[in-house]
Amino acid sequence: MCKKVVVFILLVVIVFTLGFTTGQPVYTKQKEGNAREHLIQKEVLGQMLSFRTYIRDTLSAEVQKGTVDTIRLRRAFLKTRLLFKKFEWASEYFTADLSRRLNGPPVEEVENADLLDPSLARGVEPIGLQVIEELIYPTFDNSNRQKLIREIEHLITNTDYLISYFEDHQLEDWRILDATKLEVFRIISLGITGFDNALSRNSMIESSIALGSLQQILLQYEGRKETLALTLTGAIKYLQQHAEFESFDRAQFITQFANNISTEIAQLERNLPGPKIRYNRMLRQDVNTMFDLNAFNVDAFSPGPKFHFSNEKAVLGEKLFYDVALSGTHTRSCASCHHPDRAFTDGLNLQVDIHGSGRLLKRNTPTLLNAALQSNYFYDMRSLTLEDQIHDVIGNKQEMDGSVTDIVQYVSSDKIYRSLFNKAFNTADGPISAEQVSNALASYIRGLTKINSRFDDYMRGDKNALSKPEVDGFNLFMGKGKCATCHFLPLFNGVTPPKFIQSEVEVLGVPKSLKDSVLDSDLGYYDIIGVDSYKYAFKIPSVRNVKKTAPYMHNGIYRTLDEVMDFYNNGGGAGLGIKLPNQTLSDENLHLTEKEKKDIIAFMESLESQ
Repeated sequence: MCKKVVVFILLVVIVFTLGFTTGQPVYTKQKEGNAREHLIQKEVLGQMLSFRTYIRDTLSAEVQKGTVDTIRLRRAFLKTRLLFKKFEWASEYFTADLSRRLNGPPVEEVENADLLDPSLARGVEPIGLQVIEELIYPTFDNSNRQKLIREIEHLITNTDYLISYFEDHQLEDWRILDATKLEVFRIISLGITGFDNALSRNSMIESSIALGSLQQILLQYEGRKETLALTLTGAIKYLQQHAEFESFDRAQFITQFANNISTEIAQLERNLPGPKIRYNRMLRQDVNTMFDLNAFNVDAFSPGPKFHFSNEKAVLGEKLFYDVALSGTHTRSCASCHHPDRAFTDGLNLQVDIHGSGRLLKRNTPTLLNAALQSNYFYDMRSLTLEDQIHDVIGNKQEMDGSVTDIVQYVSSDKIYRSLFNKAFNTADGPISAEQVSNALASYIRGLTKINSRFDDYMRGDKNALSKPEVDGFNLFMGKGKCATCHFLPLFNGVTPPKFIQSEVEVLGVPKSLKDSVLDSDLGYYDIIGVDSYKYAFKIPSVRNVKKTAPYMHNGIYRTLDEVMDFYNNGGGAGLGIKLPNQTLSDENLHLTEKEKKDIIAFMESLESQ
């Protein structure tokens, strides 16, 4: 008899034996799961169809009228957004590209893949609800009517594509639960900050609708149903009763409701039978909350499995990090510019040329703490991995003026290094490679990941970890101050949650000096990607450990956090009178009081690693 047939028969026997011994056949559970999956898929499709119908019959109809009633138009727009929020969890998880066409940022976008061949880079024009929002808020200009009509047509077309996808693709329980947990993370990191409704600021009501939709989905799963229902109901009620944007207590909402909801969903995930695909995500798939210890995977952006972190590599990397022999002049190590006592920065506006000419380097020295938790390196985003970044710095004529080839020869002739390389890479008597040198240094930097501040303790349940001004500062950071729409919770850098795939850039309009309002001439990301809308754009750094990383901005122009707060409060470069049409930072005055600015600074200083 064929071996495959024998194996199949044995499997059938095992399955039915397990079913009889437990009193509940396995195939019954599968049927229940399939029925639930189909029901959820049907609900999602129904929500998408309602969304499309409303756009076509109501939103579009309001714009087509002879005289547009702005109040009715806005009401229809807000309802459209609420209908989108019902299925956001599914569209963002299963069809991220299509979801971006429905509700993507209102800025021209390029992909990280374009860095592989920048000559082919093309900016993708924004479309969707956020673009529509800018056409009707703060005022509707009738001259934009045709553009608004086209945007609504795009919305209908892309919703058709979305519907087609969900008609043809079956949902699976474990993916449904994974998606709903990520939606909770999306709500607390983006939804309640005004990230995708910067002008209408209907954030809390939209978040309540999103949670209400999750409630319909989650209560179809067995296990702790009463606890989950109670927490979801309380969260939805809290959002509805505290809908005013600036006064909303985000700290209380996250700690009292959202963290508990995501923890319950994680438990439902663990209770599901059957195999689940494990993704290589920076935020680990099995976390309960975004604030769990070791929630983030330092290897997510490494070039591949053989480059993953190990203690042996980190020990070797630390020795290399402090070795001046890595530079061409044997006078500068990595630690010369990245001091541990300054959160691995140097305290200078700009570092000097390695050759003693007195010439200043182009940009400020960034922190290496948590550097592994980002998808791009350098202020201009030009490197995609830490290994690439290390090669760049070592070979840079002004920074290290070294040669990886020379470094390989040097470490190969040193007995201590050879022993360390053997422990890290099992080289024995074999050759040491340039790849291993850069990976060892990168591993040391990956080991500098520290998400253990007093703020993290607070989010993990220690209510005494933060003072009242620090909690107030967090709420301002996440709300009125608009800080969290670029420095995303919980890493507070520019890698967009909840999937944490790509780092964002921002055009701020940073001045050249404090003496006058002249724009710094550094073109930033534009010099790499060549797309006009990215002129003067720079990677968004983390504000963790910000107390130790002064001075600030890519050119180190601001020495204090008070200066930084004034710059943002006044509308960035526009507030200084700098004419910069592509500035992405809001040019509006935030009207933060002196106390509010101090509270935000107090919160940011609570992010220092312990």
